[in-house]
Amino acid sequence: MPAYGELVILLSPKGRKYLRRLEPGVDIHGEGGVLAAADIAAADFGGEVLTHLGAPFRLLRPGLYDLVRGVRRQTQVLYPKDIGYICLRLGVGRGSRIIEAGSGSGALTLALSWFSGENGRVYSYESREEFYKLCRRNLDWAGLGANVTQHCRDIAEGFLETGADALFLDVRTPWAYLDQAAAALRPGGCTAFLLPTTGQVEELLLGLERGDFAEVEVEELLLRRWKPLPDRLRPDDRMVAHTGFLVFARKQRKSEAFEQAAPKGTRERKQDAARLGRLADE
Repeated sequence: MPAYGELVILLSPKGRKYLRRLEPGVDIHGEGGVLAAADIAAADFGGEVLTHLGAPFRLLRPGLYDLVRGVRRQTQVLYPKDIGYICLRLGVGRGSRIIEAGSGSGALTLALSWFSGENGRVYSYESREEFYKLCRRNLDWAGLGANVTQHCRDIAEGFLETGADALFLDVRTPWAYLDQAAAALRPGGCTAFLLPTTGQVEELLLGLERGDFAEVEVEELLLRRWKPLPDRLRPDDRMVAHTGFLVFARKQRKSEAFEQAAPKGTRERKQDAARLGRLADE
């Protein structure tokens, strides 16, 4: 049974979800009538609650997916499809030390706090005070963030932490902060970037090429739902397509000996010659 002060989901027969905090004496108004707080508190998760008009609602416990989708937004937030993959690629787990810059509304911050656990640490940087405060409000609302240290600080001044396991940058010009990122990461540490346009990705790739980064990858994720009907299984009419480019890299001191030892075909030799030409020009 849910406890007072806990977040709950009430699902209507029409599929609408009400994500609310259960408070004594505070009834929840939804389609089909009023759900009494006392009735909700007396029900079991996975069971049903009836409105005063007899309409049934399912009582569910919210998960991370629901919390991310339910945060109060003043900025564009990352989609769950991107958040899950970012956390996987960065290796976020119990005890991880993660830096993020550009926390915005805090959707990714919630996930980083969730996955890194009570022994992990998340260091979140946001230069705009209104978003810095909003991120903390969303963390408190979700019951997370005890392992999150927030900084209202311009990352051009550098990160206050060193030896981090991973770092995520969601800023407009991430190539301008690669030196700061490298200084904050442990050797071999992973870094990720989110960018909306190809021009920004190209500028970032040039910056990564010049810096101490390797194993660079550029990806995008597309999510298409299917109608879960056994007699007419087919894709949904709409899908979550391009939401941004994800760029991943590792902090790695480079050596020409390693680069030259890699097998190269005609295309790779041309690309290598172009890279060396760019470096020589600089």
